[in-house]
Amino acid sequence: MSLTPEQKQAVASWVAAGDNLSAVQKKLTEQFQISMTYRDVRFLVDDLDLALKDPAPKVDASDVSKGAPPPAKPAAGAEKKGFLDKAKEKLGLGKADEADALPPEEEFADEAAEDFPPAAGGVTVEIDKVTLIPGALASGSVTFSDGVTGKWIVDNQGRPGFTQISQAGYRPSAADAQSFMQELSRAFQARGL
Repeated sequence: MSLTPEQKQAVASWVAAGDNLSAVQKKLTEQFQISMTYRDVRFLVDDLDLALKDPAPKVDASDVSKGAPPPAKPAAGAEKKGFLDKAKEKLGLGKADEADALPPEEEFADEAAEDFPPAAGGVTVEIDKVTLIPGALASGSVTFSDGVTGKWIVDNQGRPGFTQISQAGYRPSAADAQSFMQELSRAFQARGL
C-alpha cells in the first residue's frame, strides 16, 4: 500500500513528535482509515528513513570499561526484605517473634549443610531435584515435629507456601514454622540457591 505525500509527511511528523509504532498505526487508522499491521508500519517507518525516538538510552555492552550504573538506593525508611523476611511474613511470624528472630542469611554463607546441627523443633525439609509446578522456583517436602507432612513451594516472587498438608486445617506451631524457615534456608544455601 502506498501513501500520498501528505500521509507520508503526517507519519514523519508523528515520529518526530516521539510517537512509537503503535501510536503511528493507530493514527493511520483513525485519521486516514488505513489499516496496517504493526510490521507494515515498521517497514513504512524504515522506508521513509525515519528514526524512532528511543524512550530509554541503550547501554553499549561492547564497552566494558563503562561500569554499570550504581544500584538505586531504597527510599528513606524502606527496608530491603530478603527471602527469610518475606517467608516469615507469609507464615505469620511477626514482631512478637523478634526475640526468636532467625540469624542473618550472611552467617550461613560459608557453611555447608552438614555443618548445621539438626533443627531444634525436629522439622526436616527436602528440596525436589526437579520442580515441575508451574510458577514455582523450588518445591519439596517437609515433616514437622509432630509428624505432620506436607509439600511446599516457593513461587517466582520468593513467597513460600504449602500445596499439600497431610492433616486438614493444620497450622504449624510458631516454633515449627521458624524451624521450617531455618531448614529451608539451610537447604537452599547448601544447594547454592
